[in-house]
Amino acid sequence: MTRVKRGVGALKRRRSVLKQTKGFRWQRSKKERAAKEALLHAYTHSFQDRRKKKRVMRKGWNVKISAAAKTSGTSYSKLMGALRKADIKIDRKILSTLAEHHPKAFDAVLAQVK
Repeated sequence: MTRVKRGVGALKRRRSVLKQTKGFRWQRSKKERAAKEALLHAYTHSFQDRRKKKRVMRKGWNVKISAAAKTSGTSYSKLMGALRKADIKIDRKILSTLAEHHPKAFDAVLAQVK
């Protein structure tokens, strides 16, 4: 049976870990064990923050819609309730874009609701 030297895969894995921790501070970017630990935490935070980003974006949309609704003489909650009753299925992302960039179109939506 021929001899198998196993250094290539291990070295590749180590280099990969250290490459991913580039820019981390102190031991976390230089030593394999600390780098692995740092990456485990970093992966956790990145997953959580991808979820959190969606929440933050929705909050921003709500603020924009609310501001536009107030300038038109209504409140956010009344507007959203009226949209639901009128069975107008337009999501908050699109509504906030209309409120910010196309105020005439937003006013047309308000007119349809009233």
